Amino acid sequence: MKREQPYWPLILILAFLKFVLPLLLQHPVYELQRDEYLYYQQGQHFDFGYLENPPLLSYLGMISSWFGGSEAWIKFWPCLFGAATLVVTCLITAELGGKLFAQFLAALSIITGAYLRVHYLFQPNILDIFFWSLAIYLLIRYINSKKENYIIWMAISLAFGWWSKYSVLFIAVAIIAGLLLSPYRNIFLKKKAWLAAGLALLLIMPNLLWQYSHNWPVIHHMEELQATQLKYINRSDFLKEQLLLLLPVVFVWVTGLISLLRSSQYRIIAIIYVAVVALLMFGSGKGYYALGAYPMLLAGGAAAIEKWSEEKKWLRYAVTFVIIGLTTPFIPLLLPVWKPEKLASFYQQYGINKTGLLKWEDQKEHPLPQDFADMLGWKELAMKTETVFNSGLSNEIKDSTLIYCRNYGQAGALKFYCRSAHLKEKVISDNGSFLLWIPDSFQFRHILFVGRRMPDKDDEVFQHFKSYTIMDSVTNPLSRQYGDKIILFENADDQANKLALDGLKEEKQKFYR
Repeated sequence: MKREQPYWPLILILAFLKFVLPLLLQHPVYELQRDEYLYYQQGQHFDFGYLENPPLLSYLGMISSWFGGSEAWIKFWPCLFGAATLVVTCLITAELGGKLFAQFLAALSIITGAYLRVHYLFQPNILDIFFWSLAIYLLIRYINSKKENYIIWMAISLAFGWWSKYSVLFIAVAIIAGLLLSPYRNIFLKKKAWLAAGLALLLIMPNLLWQYSHNWPVIHHMEELQATQLKYINRSDFLKEQLLLLLPVVFVWVTGLISLLRSSQYRIIAIIYVAVVALLMFGSGKGYYALGAYPMLLAGGAAAIEKWSEEKKWLRYAVTFVIIGLTTPFIPLLLPVWKPEKLASFYQQYGINKTGLLKWEDQKEHPLPQDFADMLGWKELAMKTETVFNSGLSNEIKDSTLIYCRNYGQAGALKFYCRSAHLKEKVISDNGSFLLWIPDSFQFRHILFVGRRMPDKDDEVFQHFKSYTIMDSVTNPLSRQYGDKIILFENADDQANKLALDGLKEEKQKFYR
């Protein structure tokens, strides 16, 4: 295939559309999603790693805080990297011989499907997908130009992918497998390939050292995921998800896979895709983990469809209308475009609540998708906690009160929405990375507890208070936080503080050598 030039005016217009579309479609009643509060707070505690994820996304959160840390500045990054992924996909299309229509079709494919939701959430997936796509683009540039410098740039892209999400290992292993099974395997005999590998290792070394010094929390996190989520995933469901994630353009990427398999020059791309899917499927990965592998197939499919339709221009219009027609009905599943009550009614009216698409991690069906329900209730929780703290407690009690949150979403929301700096300083949680940010020494007489239910009897610290009072709770029934309580535990005895400090020290020691 002959390399074509990118059509920059078209690409930039569609990239702008990709950037603004999620911002225009989401209803303003929705807040940040649970994980977004965590990643943003990580950015307020600079480090070379965190218990849940690598730090690159958190650095972007830190930059957002320099500009005020509003929801808009947090959402800026997923929209930006969504647009950047579209640009890279168009560049891959041009490398594969795609002209104007092919680049348009590839861009349209990135605007639709699961990418519409992914590129609105401030989560590591936005970086993961981008750096996977960039690495493949640089690999194809090497294939087309034979310039070995592109291998070095590809290694740098994979290193940034490591700083984004550890699942970059899947694409890295797949690329190595693809090279070994292709005519390009002689790259391993070239010095620059090993220089690239050494440079990539050097770039990720600070995070590796952080992982080592914290007893490899990535392994602990994966074990936790396996116990709570991944164990419910089976291979047939994983494969079904590959079809459903990009349903409006499934015929584009399938066409790309077939055309790339038939191409001796670019068969390596198809091999990489198959290797990624196999690794994820047998590694119990979630379906969306493979989203970074589809831009290259969409590019290949767009180039193939353009070539086949050269004598039948009407086919191009038909393909465009089919994609738009298939995308439109799915928008309420991809983005929260209406108020929660209207969305829940829509899902029930059209039987979507019986399809499994509304199943949460608890394996139960709910009125809203989990992500949407996780964008509700946080501000209510924060405002009610602040009201209790400011109006329900005397100054004497405030000074000796600790605010303890059961999970990182609650702690992150309080730190994000509460206006009182004095209150924010008192917020702690032993969930996730928040555990490492708890001071080694503190004193309390009272605890304002934020959690789903009353602490169990084996939660020994809470057995050392004289009394407790349920002060308030989240009342939005469509929120995943529905029922979260704000409980004031008063007048701790002398043992409570020591028990809390000893328990936290023991938990922290798991992550330090």
